[in-house]
Amino acid sequence: MSLKPRKRFSAFEDFPTENIENILTGKEKASSPLENSVPGEAAAKMERIERLKPSQMIPDRFQPRRLLPTSVRADFFSGKIDCYMAATKWQALAKIDRGYLEEIERLLAMGDSFEEHGQIKPITGSWVPTPGGRYIFLIETGERRFWAACLRTVKEKLKEELLLRVEVVEKPTRHRQVLENRHAESPSAVGQACEVAALILAEMGIAPDPNLKDEFEYFRKAKNQRMPAGLWEKVMPVMQFTRVRMVQLLNILQLPNPMLEMADRYRLPERVLREVLAMPRNQWERMIQLSVQNNLTSDDVADLSGKRSEKIVKRHPASLPDSGGPGIVAASGLRRFANAITRLDEISQAQTLDEVADELVITREAEGMLNLLGELARLIQARLSRQ
Repeated sequence: MSLKPRKRFSAFEDFPTENIENILTGKEKASSPLENSVPGEAAAKMERIERLKPSQMIPDRFQPRRLLPTSVRADFFSGKIDCYMAATKWQALAKIDRGYLEEIERLLAMGDSFEEHGQIKPITGSWVPTPGGRYIFLIETGERRFWAACLRTVKEKLKEELLLRVEVVEKPTRHRQVLENRHAESPSAVGQACEVAALILAEMGIAPDPNLKDEFEYFRKAKNQRMPAGLWEKVMPVMQFTRVRMVQLLNILQLPNPMLEMADRYRLPERVLREVLAMPRNQWERMIQLSVQNNLTSDDVADLSGKRSEKIVKRHPASLPDSGGPGIVAASGLRRFANAITRLDEISQAQTLDEVADELVITREAEGMLNLLGELARLIQARLSRQ
């Protein structure tokens, strides 16, 4: 098995060229892509179902759901490293980052199922030409199966490449990619945002530029487009979301790349990211880090931002006395504050308490708050002593 790095292909369009379609349909006499990509292998009539090695395939760089870590993507898609070297680097990252570890464990579980039950669903895609005149199989759906095979090969130190069943499709689409993603494993909120963007761009005929180094920049283009009439109606059946929900998802893409990558890797919920985006921009990074470290909910983030209680008062000013009396409302607020603080690590707790103290002093509420908390502490202590 040859696992040496070789020149890789970056997806030029959403998928194959007319020349490749002619080869597949037999309208043009040409040697098989397998003959060009694997020297010495006998040429054969192209079939719709084939078995290929991972080294004969390449994932779509603009697939909405990102799997390969950002720090490995550039070297892999530029051809500096092959799929097995990428898998090795990925496994090294998993030793120090639980986000990568959890993803690899899911993929390896899939790889183990291949051995027990066989590959149930084929990888789909099409043969495309590389700049060097060779051919490579560009994956449309099934990237998880591809990486599962690569990771298993590296982990078990297999001497031979695994063979994967692939299906050649004449007209791959973004729609099929999104549907496959949603049926296989629910994407993260960031992944869903990229799916909405990919569908919009595909409907508008805006293909990714192969020279674009930042894939997120391609998806962000959807936010800057003027949507033609009827476009949302075409996307809604695929995503199964309302237009409002899809707009909310697209807003996630305004986060800078490192924050998007972290939110994607740790699968932060959409509601958490919406609360983060409602905060001042200079607080986004810290709040995302806190959300990852402490598994914060959207309510926790709102409490830490200090805006949730303000929203409640503004929206329901007359309902507070009817919700159980001011004592219950105040106690509920204290419990939320305590829950938010106790979920933080020691350093974050100290930093957050410092910020609360600063805020109270700046707003000149510190002295009154000290008196109230002192009286509350005295009353609580009195009740505890009676137990």
